[in-house]
Amino acid sequence: MSDKVLIVDATNQILGRMCSMIAKRLLEGYMVHVINAEKARISGSKHSFIREYVKFLEIKSVRNPKHTPLHPRNPATYVRRVVRGMLPMGKKKGKDAFRRLRVHIGDPGNLKGQPVRFEEADAARLGGRSFTLSELKDIFKVPEAS
Repeated sequence: MSDKVLIVDATNQILGRMCSMIAKRLLEGYMVHVINAEKARISGSKHSFIREYVKFLEIKSVRNPKHTPLHPRNPATYVRRVVRGMLPMGKKKGKDAFRRLRVHIGDPGNLKGQPVRFEEADAARLGGRSFTLSELKDIFKVPEAS
């Protein structure tokens, strides 16, 4: 385990900017824990995002459901997926960096250290609309098995 541990508080942080900084730290060799993932903010219109995400959730393989892409529905999984898209996953360093990422909903309480907030990713910089990942609980619901 790496001796460089970074705890990031996602409360009122812009999701994309925060994740790009997390990806950079992971490539530098840090072990990164993200807490309060459900409180990260996405800029833009909530209804527009929901419309696009519902279209994304409908993508399925007709011939073989096993080949259907995975659709993140949990806020923690969604944050992991955004960070994963910013890492070079085709290379060993990208895969190793992704293994050092831990995302938590809420504060687990057993992490030692002071949580860090990125000033460049603060949601106060946004002039327009934004919403939190926890507000998307209606579309993040996992469909019940029938």
